[in-house]
Amino acid sequence: MTQTETLYSVADRIATITLNRPDKLNAWTAQMAVEVRASLAAAENDDDVRVIILTGAGRGFCAGADMSLLQNLAASGNPGAHSAQVTGRASAADLRPGVPADFQGKYSYFPSLRKPVIGGINGPAVGLGFVIALYCDLRFASDAARFGTAFAKRGLIAEYGMAWMLPRLIGVANALDLLLSARLIDAAEALRMGLVNGVFPAEQFLESVRAYAKDLATSVSPRSMAVIKRQVYDGLLQRLEEANALAEKAMVASLQSEDFKEGVAHFLAKRPPAFTGR
Repeated sequence: MTQTETLYSVADRIATITLNRPDKLNAWTAQMAVEVRASLAAAENDDDVRVIILTGAGRGFCAGADMSLLQNLAASGNPGAHSAQVTGRASAADLRPGVPADFQGKYSYFPSLRKPVIGGINGPAVGLGFVIALYCDLRFASDAARFGTAFAKRGLIAEYGMAWMLPRLIGVANALDLLLSARLIDAAEALRMGLVNGVFPAEQFLESVRAYAKDLATSVSPRSMAVIKRQVYDGLLQRLEEANALAEKAMVASLQSEDFKEGVAHFLAKRPPAFTGR
């Protein structure tokens, strides 16, 4: 995989994907979309990876779509160019069998991954950068992070399913506030709204995020994480009756798994778990 705008590394069963255009506050490009998708696929297919962190190099997480792209689009007035240049649309080869169509397109494919994706929001996450953060499963913010939708101030609308996802995370009133005003909020307000799961000091930010990720990678069943993640996202599209019925089937399968046996064994033996994901 050729990487010119991202970095990829694996350690302690954690894959770290870093947006790497620090001089541009990691503004999003078509190349970056391709690299992030490829890196997520690599992490998903690596048995040595159990958790994924997505973060940014330098002072920013992602300042949105590269402004040169937006300038060209404004000048050309060609909406087709927008899709071609910045969406990162899923190709037929990227589609995952058995995954709802809702989680197969553009940036909404993050929930289709079996492994948890943690957004390490180290700095500004604005516009498209906000969208990327939104589709991570968990979000931790540096106390230097800032969040803003930006779209209304650019004459645009709530893109990439944000109008569907954001109210489910922070409620309708908060979502409308951020979308209509396009104002910037700091990490403390993001935490109050429920947009992020926690806030860490900038000086120890990535260490703190990695500590959380390492706990997931070593102390819980990767099989359980994958099933629970699917339950939660599929549940957004289901009736309670359907979710209950599917949970019963999933529980029967869990009781027959190696990880269930290990979960009981390590607890009784008072030793660290050795989950296999099977």
